[in-house]
Amino acid sequence: MNHFQRRRGVLHAEDIPLDELARAYGTPLYVYSTATLTRHWKVLERSLRGMPHLLCYAVKANSNLAVLSLFARLGSGFDIVSAGELYRVLKAGGEPGKVVFSGVGKRDDEIAFALDQGVKVLDVESAEELGRVSVVARRLKRRAPIALRVNPAVDPKTHPYIATGLRESKFGVSVEEARRLYALAAGDPALQVKGVAMHIGSQITELGPFVDAIARVRGLVRDLAREGIHLAHLDVGGGLGIPYGGEEPPHPDVYGAAVKKALRGFDGEVLLEPGRVLVGNAGVLVTRVLYRKRNGRREFVVVDAGMNDLVRPALYGAQHAIEPVARPREDEIVADVVGPVCESSDFLAQRRRLPEVNGGELLCVRSAGAYGFAMSSSYNARPRAAEVLVDGDVARLARRRETFADLTRGEQASPPARRFGTRRPIG
Repeated sequence: MNHFQRRRGVLHAEDIPLDELARAYGTPLYVYSTATLTRHWKVLERSLRGMPHLLCYAVKANSNLAVLSLFARLGSGFDIVSAGELYRVLKAGGEPGKVVFSGVGKRDDEIAFALDQGVKVLDVESAEELGRVSVVARRLKRRAPIALRVNPAVDPKTHPYIATGLRESKFGVSVEEARRLYALAAGDPALQVKGVAMHIGSQITELGPFVDAIARVRGLVRDLAREGIHLAHLDVGGGLGIPYGGEEPPHPDVYGAAVKKALRGFDGEVLLEPGRVLVGNAGVLVTRVLYRKRNGRREFVVVDAGMNDLVRPALYGAQHAIEPVARPREDEIVADVVGPVCESSDFLAQRRRLPEVNGGELLCVRSAGAYGFAMSSSYNARPRAAEVLVDGDVARLARRRETFADLTRGEQASPPARRFGTRRPIG
């Protein structure tokens, strides 16, 4: 469920017409619904009642400070993959003791920052990373709380770019490798073994892969306990999908029941890392039609939002529902919805059946709250869109639209020179 509905034919964000938001803030424009974000978090939290747990929102899905602050006030933990995301969480009022630091390529300075801030755990993804965490912890005279991210070799049946639990994935270590590394970590005074983690992918619409992966990791937990290594938590990751088009992912209540059943008898804390399921359908992208054109038999609707604003269709072939903000006309067209970026892959939809639209009218791109603005760029020197958070009949500018001056911040037309190495005579 989301709070983007039609009233008297016009699409609203909660109590505000989207066309009024477009007039006030311009387009392209990301709009998020407070009621939807809150409801999604509470529904998932409710589904896990009766089991010690912590929801750690996956910041990479949408890292706007207003969104993070809302989740922090709800009591959420956070899953991060960079020091920059940790900085954002802290800036938004998140508790560092509820932060899980994931990611396959942490630098020494990022590890040090996380330890200085007191994160809950660092999820380690390789033998070399385990060694680096130990070195940094000793340098800081700290014990680093760690978990190993285990790759359970389960096919999540999703797009290959967002499948992370396969044997050939860059993420995590095998169950066999994990046994060896846990023994090393348990004997290292600079490390404090806290738990085990897994994450098999994103936009998963079946329960089977989750259940299979949990069963494999639970086997490892039992084996380690027999060797005297007791884990305080098990992180089952995230990845629950949302309905972009024809998908029918399980309801969070069904997902929660399956997780609780798969973990029956585990007496530790369970961590979850939801991202898309919390924010995906809580956001839309509003864009204005610039032109209509036809090349041969192909019809195009040219809009002011491009692949730099929403890259998912070009990157994944993702399907986002698109509809007029105003009352839809009865006449329909079949067209490609394309942007202004100088790339043939710059499209929001291809051969899509739409109500008739003309230049100047507004379109709403649904399910854009996850990996929308977070993956946007200023390619083609296009300033990034504004973001607005709606709460009932109140709108708050969560991020102002970038300006041309923002595009060149940090650059210099005549940068100062710095010579390196031995100066040699010319000739």
